[in-house]
Amino acid sequence: MREPIKIVIADDHSLFREGIQLVLKKEKSIEMIGEAADGEALLRLIDETAPDVVITDIDMPGKSGIEVTRIVKQQRPETGVLALTMFGEDHLLVDMMDAGANGYLLKSSRKEELLQAIQSASDGGTYFCEQTSIQLSKMIAASKAPKREAQPEFSVIELEVMRLICEQQSNKDISEVTQLAVKTVEKIRTKIFEKTGSLNLAGVVIYAIRHGYYKP
Repeated sequence: MREPIKIVIADDHSLFREGIQLVLKKEKSIEMIGEAADGEALLRLIDETAPDVVITDIDMPGKSGIEVTRIVKQQRPETGVLALTMFGEDHLLVDMMDAGANGYLLKSSRKEELLQAIQSASDGGTYFCEQTSIQLSKMIAASKAPKREAQPEFSVIELEVMRLICEQQSNKDISEVTQLAVKTVEKIRTKIFEKTGSLNLAGVVIYAIRHGYYKP
């Protein structure tokens, strides 16, 4: 039986933190192990508890959620990070993705979306709520693609794994779909990262959409 996903949450509003804890309290697959009211406290909490997934607001006293995400991903790349915020501005979404966040949800998101995001981030995947997915697609569609001659070549299996990454599948899920070992999937993902010049999963998604390898 799988161990519960250990979670910490950071938000400078105590009522919101309490609300999230109440929402997640009944979920047997999740264990809330700590909370923080600012970015500095969140970093200390992460060092002390080594959570599987961090849920963080963006606008917090001290270090922002973006700064915290960048530090966490540098020091603990296996830790999933989800932004849960009331702000839906394009530049914040891009900055969180660039920092390495596994997902971005608005505080208006449904409980089911939050649970899916936690599960996906725990498995090393990505998740964007419905509104931010639409927003992201529009941003990518509006951006200019680099010249096609600069594109690398991808094998059939690399393109399939890239498609599954875009569909927010974890390594385990991709392994089951492709009938490949998880370690093989991990090696293919590393190749895709190298070929696309991506630093994180969000970068792969952007590359795939921008170059026509995936249509959301």
